[in-house]
Amino acid sequence: MQQALAFGLALIAITSPVPSVQAQQNPVAGGFELGEEVQSAPPQSGLLTIQPDRLFSESLFGQRIAQEIEAEGAVLTAENRNIEADLRAEEQELTERRSTMEAAAFRTLADAFDRKVQQTRATQDAKLRDISQLGEQARREFFVASLPVLERIMRETGTGAILDHSTVFLSADAVDITDLAIARIDAVLGDGLSQAESPDE
Repeated sequence: MQQALAFGLALIAITSPVPSVQAQQNPVAGGFELGEEVQSAPPQSGLLTIQPDRLFSESLFGQRIAQEIEAEGAVLTAENRNIEADLRAEEQELTERRSTMEAAAFRTLADAFDRKVQQTRATQDAKLRDISQLGEQARREFFVASLPVLERIMRETGTGAILDHSTVFLSADAVDITDLAIARIDAVLGDGLSQAESPDE
């Protein structure tokens, strides 16, 4: 039982439970309705590039999501620590009772305790997945909502594509528009809460 408990507790304890919200690519449909972008002149270039991770993480929208995930992660971490302390106390109580119990009776209690540890682990893992999915969904919504802004920049520059900056090995004509895109997207989306709170506008 001692080994099973230690294994269960190790899986329950989470010190850094939240994966980065920058981990997801491949945006899908769904998002916020856009308004008018700020009128900031984009650079004239035959090839535009953008840094997707920076675009999200440095935007007001991305910063809000990061703060929300950090807060959710802190709550989960504190909860896991409390659970671990409770399980250790319960294990200690079982250990102290062992010498006064029949072997079969003790084994029944020990098996029930091990099942409790595994069930707790599954519950806490599910909460962690929920936090992770929050970031992934927010990232998808952000990129879909940002597309009209990026398309406007393309039309203004006459370029036919915006490439991921990391995929361009060398180009004399490439211009990175990440900062420009962040400024325009912030002006349209803000942190995303206004669109969520005013769906009829």
